[in-house]
Amino acid sequence: MKILMICTEKLPVPPVLGGAIQTYISGILPHLSKAHDITVLGINDPSLPDQETIDGNRYVRVPGKIFEVYREEVVSYLEANHFDLIHIFNRPRLVLPVRKAAPHSKITLSMHNDMFNPEKINPEEAKAAIDEVTNIVTVSDYIGNVIKSLYPQASSKIRTIYSGVDTNRFLPGSHPKMQKIRNELRKANGLENKTVILFAGRLSSNKGVDRLIRALPELSSKFKDLALVIVGSKWFSQNDVTDYVAYVRALAKKLPIPVVSTGFVAPSEIQNWFAAADLFVCTSIWQEPLARVHYEAMASGLPIVTTARGGNPEVIRIRENGLVVENPEDPGCFTEKITEILSNRSLMKKMGERGRELALSLYEWDRVGSEILEVWKK
Repeated sequence: MKILMICTEKLPVPPVLGGAIQTYISGILPHLSKAHDITVLGINDPSLPDQETIDGNRYVRVPGKIFEVYREEVVSYLEANHFDLIHIFNRPRLVLPVRKAAPHSKITLSMHNDMFNPEKINPEEAKAAIDEVTNIVTVSDYIGNVIKSLYPQASSKIRTIYSGVDTNRFLPGSHPKMQKIRNELRKANGLENKTVILFAGRLSSNKGVDRLIRALPELSSKFKDLALVIVGSKWFSQNDVTDYVAYVRALAKKLPIPVVSTGFVAPSEIQNWFAAADLFVCTSIWQEPLARVHYEAMASGLPIVTTARGGNPEVIRIRENGLVVENPEDPGCFTEKITEILSNRSLMKKMGERGRELALSLYEWDRVGSEILEVWKK
């Protein structure tokens, strides 16, 4: 089939500036392109040409950033080009314009966030969009259940396909390819002989990293060798200092342990920080769809502490690869779960090893690609 994959208007593909959806598309493309003729439509970026072909996949890049601008570009591209199937990522508001421009194409929709919520899309438009699509793929049961609760008529079209990770790139720090990188990174940042707790994600209040920082004084009184690494910035590639970023830095300065704040780390380098760490903590307070950092932590052989928010707990097997904080508003709940892991080093090691096993058996990109192909075939 001739297939068009339409990315969102926010970030370009490949994920030169990061982005979960952009990473997802790049991860599955090698698998999908063995079976189909694929074009990826996304936004332009100064670092990328407006059109190119890589490994047989065509990339077309148009002006975006603002939804209305991008929508017009998508429509004009479709009016000039025909596809058998159009796979739209995370933008139900594109479905009706796409249907109008491509009346005979099948449409699949991938949902990575709560974009069917009434504040994101008018309920009448949402119902019409659901009628037009053949399938709705979601990244977690949580996202699928939100759609079903709002629009029960979508139920038969919804299928959860968990995301994936490049297990050849995200490797445990003990792996021969990563040992030198781990040691050098730890030495350069004063983390030698430390138990390194890693947070990776946007620095925004709904991501909740301040709760982890506020849990650390008590943790550091119990465990003498702790250090914290905070990887991330206000918004992908933007290192502006917001009020929240300033607050997090002020809190971190008061800690009695070493704290490394990296700011934005390029997607091509991020695996090095996972390899340098010993424990991964996701502190999300909002209903997270299912943060892809969980897959990266598992592939890197890190035990995980995450929150009972949205889809995050769906990839956690309690005391096998991680623990779940039920009330992430309370820093004391992070103290409790992190203590449970740090005070049992053999459990900690087993959790990391089990996480790596799960990444290899369940979360490789070719599995994601195979499941997408099944949906397209259907």
